Amino acid sequence: MGKKIKSSTPMKEIKAEIDKPLSELISDEIYELLSSHGLINEKSVRDFQIRKKFQQLRDSKVSSGDATVAIKKYYPYLQLETIRKIIYQTKTPISKKNNQS
Repeated sequence: MGKKIKSSTPMKEIKAEIDKPLSELISDEIYELLSSHGLINEKSVRDFQIRKKFQQLRDSKVSSGDATVAIKKYYPYLQLETIRKIIYQTKTPISKKNNQS
């Protein structure tokens, strides 16, 4: 499947991002505070991390198949097809209802 990935480097990067989710957006302290109050959707954070890591691997010329397999090593409870759905899902815009009376 495409270009072989170096097993140590991408895996270490994935592990670091899993340990500190959203660290580039908010501080770890704020994340912990929000999480302790139940204000973080863990599944959405996981999906965000998966999409971000996939894009980083693809930008470094790793094939999509190899990138998906690399991500699966950190999420063994997810099927490859589920990871693909997360990676390729598109967000549908919420349509505003017309409030004309």
